[in-house]
Amino acid sequence: MRILLDTHLFVWALTDPKRLSAQALLFIEDRRNKLVFSAASLWEITIKRGLGRIGFRFDPRILRSTMLEQGYEELPVLGSHAVAVDSLPPIHKDPFDRILIAQAMVEGITLLTADAIMAQYPGPVRKV
Repeated sequence: MRILLDTHLFVWALTDPKRLSAQALLFIEDRRNKLVFSAASLWEITIKRGLGRIGFRFDPRILRSTMLEQGYEELPVLGSHAVAVDSLPPIHKDPFDRILIAQAMVEGITLLTADAIMAQYPGPVRKV
């Protein structure tokens, strides 16, 4: 199964795995799963780091290279992902979260999230 990590899970997997739930760890550690991170998460991290947000004080270049070295697949943001955002109900207003949801829907990837609001979307979104 292909598993797309939302931005927080992506960051926690690399920087603070103790913050991951037991269920998230099961998905991440299951060798049958192909783990995926989105370029949109790197974009979000870069922007929030530039704004000085707590929790985003790491270099996105290092995060990206580490994820690739660990075998994660990088998912680019495509036009088909961008236009799919308009089909989403207005449950969540965060544009980064909405593009992740659209990517999961378009690509048929299960999106893992710790965000209860994101998990309200229909389709391949799972709260862990």
